[in-house]
Amino acid sequence: MQTNLADFIKHTREGEEAEAILRACVHCGFCTATCPTYQLLGDELDGPRGRIYLIKQVLEGAPVTGSTQLHLDRCLTCRNCETTCPSGVQYGRLVDIGRKVVEQRVKRPLRERIKRRLLIEGLTRKNVFGALLRAGQVFRPLLSPALQDKLPRRQNAGVWPTREHARKMLVLEGCAQPAMAPNINAATARVLDALGVQLMVAPTAGCCGALRHHMNQQEAALDDMRRNIDAWWPWAEAGKVEAIVMTASGCGATVKEYGHLLAHDPAYAAKAARISALTRDLSEIMPEFEPQLARRAQRSGAGRVVYHPPCTLQHGQQIRGKVESVLRAAGVDVVLCAESHLCCGSAGSYSLLQPELSLQLRDRKLEHLHETGAHTIVSANAGCTAHLQSGTETPVLHWIELLERVLN
Repeated sequence: MQTNLADFIKHTREGEEAEAILRACVHCGFCTATCPTYQLLGDELDGPRGRIYLIKQVLEGAPVTGSTQLHLDRCLTCRNCETTCPSGVQYGRLVDIGRKVVEQRVKRPLRERIKRRLLIEGLTRKNVFGALLRAGQVFRPLLSPALQDKLPRRQNAGVWPTREHARKMLVLEGCAQPAMAPNINAATARVLDALGVQLMVAPTAGCCGALRHHMNQQEAALDDMRRNIDAWWPWAEAGKVEAIVMTASGCGATVKEYGHLLAHDPAYAAKAARISALTRDLSEIMPEFEPQLARRAQRSGAGRVVYHPPCTLQHGQQIRGKVESVLRAAGVDVVLCAESHLCCGSAGSYSLLQPELSLQLRDRKLEHLHETGAHTIVSANAGCTAHLQSGTETPVLHWIELLERVLN
């Protein structure tokens, strides 16, 4: 795709990256076949190819309108199109650049600006989110049915193991997950403890930066990333940990890009690259232990289990098949559903900012999940599990929680 960037972005770091991505696109349109919003809306501008054209026009200096912003807002950033693209177009990075420019050119209505600000500040601050969630759980009967659906039930995380092991790993605690689903990291710690690995938390690490980054507060997102690097660096520099484990695939997809996102920062470029290299999704850690899992596993009472692979795992990190392999090694009858490559509609803040599209995608996903006849749904991202659970009575768990049950 030939481009002629406008002076405001020509010869900049983002401009050069965007131009390289745009030139890789050959207009083939394969991406539209796997784009969730294009399938729902049937509008070329609500598919990757159409959004690429819009971003190209913006970066070439064309007028930017609210319509341009709307089409970019509707993108889930699921990156399914990257998996489909035969030319290797890095659409996720391009849409972040395009959204940033559009955000600077189009002023959102006051109500929308307030809503987005509240979401950013409420979701990315662990203590604030925890307090709000507990208040919502207490006053649940007074809330609207829509809000009640979004509130997860209070969860007991159980005991975090205290045994010392020679093998040590760090885990990202995150911002929303500690309050929304505290058992995920606790279950991970207990499973790894049983396998001879000590899981530790760096107290000053927090939000991975994904939410701010995708909501166009990219400089603030970089500060989140720098804080996490500072929190983890003493362990990484001393070689005290084998890996930084991600139990939320959305966070993992972002932390693995720290090296790229901070490559321009001389104080953090090398550290960020090292942190990204150390980062592993939990599903990348566990296959090593499959022989032990097979020996330790008890008979599973879960029946058939269906696995929903999050977009941030299968498309963002290009990891497929590992969760299923680990569960099968532990004796679990796990299957995938039809259209397992498509997004469930959670997508970080998307379910709050684009509720109509999000619910359509959730219900479509749940229909396929239920068709498998499974008695339990598992996923690899807290946002996906909460979103899916809001539309079904079938239990929805993180897969490590199910694995812990099988082992015990």
